[in-house]
Amino acid sequence: MTETTPKDTLPPHERIAVAGLRQPASIHVDRWGIPHLRAENEHDLFLAQGFNAARDRLWQIDLWRKRGLGLLAADFGPGYLAQDRASRLFLYRGDIEAEFAAYAPDARAICEAFVAGINAYVALVEAEPARLPPEFRAMGTRPQRWAAEDVVRIRSHSLTRNALSEVIRAIILSRADLATDLLRKNLEPMKEPVRAEGLDLSTLGVEVLTQFKLATAGVTFSAERLAAPLEDWRRWTGVSDLGEVVQGAEMEGSNNWAIHGSRTESGRPILASDPHRAHAAPSLRYIVHLEAPGFNAIGAGEPGVPGISIGHNGTAAFALTIHGADQEDVYVYETAADLPRHYRHAGGFEPMEVVEERFAVKGEAEQVLELCFTRHGPVIAEDRAARRAVAIRTVWSQPGAAPYLGSLSSMRARSLAEFREALRRWGTPSVNKVYADVGGTVAWAPAGFAPQRPNWDGLLPVPGDGSHEWSGLLDPAEYPWRVDPLEGFVHSANEQNMPADWPHARKTFGYEWTEASRARRIREALTRGPLLTLADSTDLQTDVTSLPARRLCALLLSLPRGREPELWAARALLEEWDHRLEADSAAAALFEVFVTKHLKPRLLAALVPDATLRPLLLPQDMESLLRAVEQPDARLGPDPARARDALLTECLLAAFRDCEARMGVSPAEWQWGRLHQGYFSHALMGVAPEAGNLDVGPFPVGGSASTPMHTGYRPSDFRCTYGASVRLVMDVGEWDNSLCINAPGQSGDPASPHYADLAPHWARGEYVPLLYSRAAVDAMEMQRIELVPAG
Repeated sequence: MTETTPKDTLPPHERIAVAGLRQPASIHVDRWGIPHLRAENEHDLFLAQGFNAARDRLWQIDLWRKRGLGLLAADFGPGYLAQDRASRLFLYRGDIEAEFAAYAPDARAICEAFVAGINAYVALVEAEPARLPPEFRAMGTRPQRWAAEDVVRIRSHSLTRNALSEVIRAIILSRADLATDLLRKNLEPMKEPVRAEGLDLSTLGVEVLTQFKLATAGVTFSAERLAAPLEDWRRWTGVSDLGEVVQGAEMEGSNNWAIHGSRTESGRPILASDPHRAHAAPSLRYIVHLEAPGFNAIGAGEPGVPGISIGHNGTAAFALTIHGADQEDVYVYETAADLPRHYRHAGGFEPMEVVEERFAVKGEAEQVLELCFTRHGPVIAEDRAARRAVAIRTVWSQPGAAPYLGSLSSMRARSLAEFREALRRWGTPSVNKVYADVGGTVAWAPAGFAPQRPNWDGLLPVPGDGSHEWSGLLDPAEYPWRVDPLEGFVHSANEQNMPADWPHARKTFGYEWTEASRARRIREALTRGPLLTLADSTDLQTDVTSLPARRLCALLLSLPRGREPELWAARALLEEWDHRLEADSAAAALFEVFVTKHLKPRLLAALVPDATLRPLLLPQDMESLLRAVEQPDARLGPDPARARDALLTECLLAAFRDCEARMGVSPAEWQWGRLHQGYFSHALMGVAPEAGNLDVGPFPVGGSASTPMHTGYRPSDFRCTYGASVRLVMDVGEWDNSLCINAPGQSGDPASPHYADLAPHWARGEYVPLLYSRAAVDAMEMQRIELVPAG
């Protein structure tokens, strides 16, 4: 459904002098808050993009920069010093010219123009304090100016993998077996992880991951943390418990597809994308239109990064989802008895590189802290008594690994050949790219650095003594491609989607993927029925059909009926259910309560005798859970099928009674949306009341993490905390027909009418126009900002 009701408007016209601008430019904001930027040259276009990003998202991008560069303590005090130190461990420290050159020949020029625009807006805020966003006033801070290098040096917000999983797997395998670990994370293709000879995995604990978790965590605020004294700085990790961190890593994914014109009603390709990330106010993503002579593109990116990563350029459309390439390794070192900063490598001991970093701390003297690095990467843990150190090797240290910066090349590709060449520059995150152009071509390929491990599989920590080294990165020329397949579409949803004959051991990407229920449902929808339309793609992006529900209900409805009336009532609900997790569905509420609150914990208790291991297995792999109940084995006892049936019966009965306690005794009153609600929380909510109500929500929503409309939720209270950060459906060649939605809104300024205006439409599965032509944009323009050269 497309929503067309106009929204409140901002002042219709403004004229601003901007330092560094060479010729006049303009920002045309449509009624949905989407800015359409026009400039006479590309330098001014990217300067205008930076200026506009700061105009709409200044608090967000300023906090992003300070977190990434390790500058939080200067604004917020000693409670943020540990996070600053962890962030600096993962900054890019290599050749900066090689770094810029990795993305595009003009990447430095683009980044310089972009940050000049940000800095011009910061100067405007300084001259006109009324423009300062309320978060700065509430916290007593001010935005800082940027350098071009800031854009590319920050790595720690990228979605690489699998250091967390390696350490958790090591702990589990040292105390249990692979079958137990598979309950946490399925492996595809299935294999026994290679254990490095001579490395005792039982010596590792989750504490070795503290620095890594902290470096990749968002910024949290609490009264206690803001008031922390300097002497307590080490204990302020500012991150959730490990279970929540792992759940976040599992929930962040995406859907995309490109449909060939032979399968569409219009005869034109359709390309759709909906990346799934953590919900927050403001939104992670920002939709922007960039137009200058020779370049005209519209789509979504992250507001602190120039260009767009999802969208189209008038000739080709492109989108991405996370691909399962393993881009991290955990190295464990033996350190010298008398020289703890020396580690064994290649038969001898070599010194760590020790770097002294200076940290400004609010209310305190400047602090000088040491950072240590091995030849493989930053040291994240040291245990001198055990003579052990742990470091992480990651592609972040490579030139070209700044997240999404490869878009500076791919967004300008106007043919498949140019797109293929551009993807050679893509470093992180590892992604599935889909492509469609006005010539009718559709294509899929993975992109991103893929380290090659000649003598191990990357599934467990390894010694740092030189016995386990990367042989390099897989040449992108060897990556698989699907171009114009006979089935008429390409798609991805984070599943294991390499070709059936792919030599995984010889050309390694990885073995850890998201379970395939979303991907299977997408394929099911795209292969059925008549020719497809844009509405079919918007319907599919908001589809709440659960294939896990379909499989589990087949088991539940085959159980003996039992005598309890609640079981009869539960069966009646499920027998009439179409396995759609609609917000108003009673059966959906029963099913999700059954799975989350009863089946998962009861199944873990039955399969994993060691109760201390169970928290490490959360949130549990859905495919592994389904396999455990569809193919019960001896872990459930001498009669596995009977024990399985008893377990399912007990859980269904308990779930029905649980729903009665939560929503009333009559199932007619139950609704999944009463429990499962979308909510966009602001980092300052609860600590800065003077800034006003910054949160957005709640909104009843359907779906789950296993439906195409991804709405992953916290098991504790069912709050939907993950899902589509933005949705785009593009009519390739008739671009003004394209549709989009961002949530909760385009703006990060709580005073803007575009701060939360899109959230209700997002919750109802509605879309707004993604306009491209000047005529269409001008007809919907609600605000115009003229930018003129200063002086």
